[in-house]
Amino acid sequence: MTEYLDGALIPTGAADPVEPLRRATQYTGEPGCIADARAFAEVFLEQLRSEWCAVIDARSRGDLLLLVSELVTNADRHSHGPYVLDLEGSRDAVAVTVYDSSVAVPRRFVRDPGRVGGHGLEIVHALATEVIVERVPVGKWIKAVFSLRP
Repeated sequence: MTEYLDGALIPTGAADPVEPLRRATQYTGEPGCIADARAFAEVFLEQLRSEWCAVIDARSRGDLLLLVSELVTNADRHSHGPYVLDLEGSRDAVAVTVYDSSVAVPRRFVRDPGRVGGHGLEIVHALATEVIVERVPVGKWIKAVFSLRP
């Protein structure tokens, strides 16, 4: 038997998917890439809601899209080549990872409401439950884990 919950198909008696939902895409830095990344994340969230029955309210959706925007904007501004957006999610959390060609580790400035710019990593840390940055031979990756549970 199959039940429907808010448009999501739920086979009764079936276990949750074993593997997390994962999608990745590459951007060149052309105008419009940041908006495209947000749209990509919105499609991902809808798929996570329908396939994993993740509860994603308007605030979580908005916060996660802001997180994606901040990470992709940093890659767009500071790398000298294409960058990759990787999303991995389950019912409880979404990991947003951006790979770029810059070896410079992003700086988190001291909170200063009067400063113009430089708030991206501050926003990422405020939204994410975990933030990891690692250099790799061709640049770096930054991963921010966003909890879907309040």
